[in-house]
Amino acid sequence: MRTRNTCLLALVLICAGFLGFGNRIGALTSFADAADHVTLQGTGATFPAPLYQRWFLEYNKLHPDVQINYQALGSGAGVKQFQQGLVNFGASDAAMTDAEMAAVKEGVVLLPMTAGSIVLAYNLPDGPKEVKLSRDAYVGIFLGKITQWNDPMIAKSNPGVTLPDTKITVVTRSDGSGTTFVFTSHLSAISADWKNGPGAGKAVNFPVGVAGKGNPGVTALIKQTPGAIGYVEYGYARQSNMPTALLQNKSGNYVKADLNTGKTALAGVKLPPDLRAWIPDPEGADAYPIVTYTWLLCYKKYQDPKVAETLKAVIEYGLDQGQSYSAQLGYIPLPGNVVTAVKQALNQIS
Repeated sequence: MRTRNTCLLALVLICAGFLGFGNRIGALTSFADAADHVTLQGTGATFPAPLYQRWFLEYNKLHPDVQINYQALGSGAGVKQFQQGLVNFGASDAAMTDAEMAAVKEGVVLLPMTAGSIVLAYNLPDGPKEVKLSRDAYVGIFLGKITQWNDPMIAKSNPGVTLPDTKITVVTRSDGSGTTFVFTSHLSAISADWKNGPGAGKAVNFPVGVAGKGNPGVTALIKQTPGAIGYVEYGYARQSNMPTALLQNKSGNYVKADLNTGKTALAGVKLPPDLRAWIPDPEGADAYPIVTYTWLLCYKKYQDPKVAETLKAVIEYGLDQGQSYSAQLGYIPLPGNVVTAVKQALNQIS
């Protein structure tokens, strides 16, 4: 009997040993799985956020071990948090200046990842479905000089159209914004009064209006305020089914924002070696007048090589498969020569 009990005890100990060994193997495997997982943190522009978030979602489906968290807090926050080293990448519709880049000891690589149009969306329940705005008209609106929708300056560009006497409520951005930078740069390019007044920047003192945070905040304010007009990225207006004004371009033509007019505006722009290009007033009879690239902000040197390689892989996805989502979300796919230039710039990241 004692011999039998001894054998049973030995068998139990052996099984326990195997179970313990198995648990250790499981723990090591779990640890290895965790070690393979990479999380990237980014923040910045609301302008490209719908497209970026789609890219990151689709990339995660293909690579479940990679999680990309992007907070759309505005270009100003994106540049600031990037400079402070709080994120793996930033995003801005206003390419960083030399002074801003000088504050980043790891070095900076600016990558234009997509492009889009800034539209003047409006809420005019009793008005026409289509409104044309001359350059003098929309500058006058944002300067606070034109305060009614039936102002003669607006009526002049809309012959035969009955415009209501509704009060105009201007909607602007409350946060530091690349969208604001692009829009006010355009106004400065076409109006001396604007250039010598509010001027251009991520945050300016608009003479009139109410302010919303981010493109979503401006869009929401326009939708809930009869008579409102404000500047937003084209995709936000399209997704919200808001009407947008036909704007007078440099050639004097009234142009509606869409994929073709945006492409025409970009066609005349040649990116320099540092990939920073502004388009304050594009040439072309069919060019939409307010178009911009938007940039990812990356470090030249990352402490963790795995983070660097993962980020580069995500960016390559955005440049290749990711561009197929651009048009459906209201963005302009990058021209082939720009994609090539951005891929070459990725070699600066290590």
